[in-house]
Amino acid sequence: MFRPLIAAALLAATPAAALEPLSQNAYVNDRLVQARVADLVRRGCPTIDARLIRAFSEARALKRHALKQGYSESQIDAFLDSREDRRRIYEQADRYMVERGVVNGQPDTFCRLGRDEIARQTVAGSLLSAR
Repeated sequence: MFRPLIAAALLAATPAAALEPLSQNAYVNDRLVQARVADLVRRGCPTIDARLIRAFSEARALKRHALKQGYSESQIDAFLDSREDRRRIYEQADRYMVERGVVNGQPDTFCRLGRDEIARQTVAGSLLSAR
């Protein structure tokens, strides 16, 4: 009689059992999309630089967050190595930028988005520095 209850309690107490795949974790994915946006902006705008130390710090913080949520190192590595997930994140970043008026080959559109992100203090903006 108690055996099924104990088994159910053990399963409920296992953090990995309740975890959604990292590819569906909104917090992690949003941060990665914003990091990609910042990277594209700094590449596309000659007057905006990356805050590299801040970017590395944010990357470590995001990994710590995932570990605290119960994801294993191997789950994190598999997610980061996934071509499908990388493609999906890149597509989301591209959509974000296009929706905000960025046009490839037009640096002023990248610069405008970068300045807006910095002013709005978004995650992408926190990874950028205007000269």
